[in-house]
Amino acid sequence: MTGATGPGTVVLDLGPGAGALILYTPASLDGAEIEISRDGAPRTHARVRPRHLPGQTRYAALYPGLPAGRYTVWHGDRPAATATVTAGQVSDCRWPG
Repeated sequence: MTGATGPGTVVLDLGPGAGALILYTPASLDGAEIEISRDGAPRTHARVRPRHLPGQTRYAALYPGLPAGRYTVWHGDRPAATATVTAGQVSDCRWPG
């Protein structure tokens, strides 16, 4: 098991059966742990971090190495959004509101 990534370091495990999800959020969620779960599977979580891009900063949680399928993004005990992860690709989703 690896620890949290540092600034500018991200490793993605993409390929047959595995993809990644980027969840874009408002800045107000910086540092929040946001859970997701594949339909019928236990939840996993990632921390929202600032992502520094040329000329802007965006806030996002990154979920690497996910099995392909449909995921629920959780806000506490309530579903907040859904996303589909496709094998071999990076999918994205936006925090509602």
